[in-house]
Amino acid sequence: MIKQQFIKNNTPQNIRWGIIGLGKMAARFATDMATLENSEIFAVASKNEENAVNFAQKFNVKKTYTSYLDLAKDTGVDAVFIATPHSFHKAHTIRCLENKKAVLCEKPFAMNLQEVTEMICVAKEHKVLLMEALWTYFLPHYRYVLESIKSRRFGNIKTLEADFGFYTPYNTESRLFKKELGGGSLLDIGIYPVFAALSTIGKPNTIVSKASFFENGADASCEMVFNYKNAKAILKSTLLEETKTEAIFTFENAIIKINSRFHQPSTVTISKDGKKELIDFGYKTMGYNFEIEHFNTLVRENKTESDIMTFSFSKDLIHLLDRVRERIGLVY
Repeated sequence: MIKQQFIKNNTPQNIRWGIIGLGKMAARFATDMATLENSEIFAVASKNEENAVNFAQKFNVKKTYTSYLDLAKDTGVDAVFIATPHSFHKAHTIRCLENKKAVLCEKPFAMNLQEVTEMICVAKEHKVLLMEALWTYFLPHYRYVLESIKSRRFGNIKTLEADFGFYTPYNTESRLFKKELGGGSLLDIGIYPVFAALSTIGKPNTIVSKASFFENGADASCEMVFNYKNAKAILKSTLLEETKTEAIFTFENAIIKINSRFHQPSTVTISKDGKKELIDFGYKTMGYNFEIEHFNTLVRENKTESDIMTFSFSKDLIHLLDRVRERIGLVY
């Protein structure tokens, strides 16, 4: 049995984090990190030195780098959060794994199944922890819904309706719209409805999908129907309009709705026998702390794979996204 590592007075080992890529996601991650004990942002890296310095000052970070490799080699870093654009996830992850750094890589894990498989192989070769950062899986309200499904409290699922959409002006200079970086609705936000289906109903038997595209070939919106033996998931992602961004599960005996926005800290409404119950989970953070806490525990226990966000699940998730892309003719 692997024993948890401790320092003086049985205090859990302090986990020193590095962050590669300092955009909005990194800032949110660092903000919630500050609410945790025995965990700190130790070093950050950005190609832009000014960005690195400003980020370090804001979040009380000790060291800054303009080289991602130099951060990966820093012996003071225990774990690295990778928050660069999608198309760089594989290269940056492998660079850190080869330097024996535990890696939490922002979703999507990579651009396709082949890349994800390669990342996992490198992690196993070097016996280093690797996990996809899909924070929704660790949020208390989502864990509650998963437990309700597992226990069959309301019978079996008949349908799932999940969407994620917002409007932002088309801008070819923005990462969000750059096809070569994995921009577009599917990989950026469509992953959440697809995740909802996979984590609750499983892998579908068949997929039907259609999409609309921007001038540069990036997908503007994507509509998907996942067909199962006894259930159906109706999913949508779009950068053309605001949507409710809810996840509605219709069971044999009730309806569970994860209210807007379902993928982040939210509330749950249960409708049964003509009555509605609202469950509030009392979130006090943006929600990234739950994912970080899980990863910190894995590091302390010398684990090389999460028992929640498993390699198998990440491979199934990206494979579903690959299958959707094939059907809508989206090639990166």
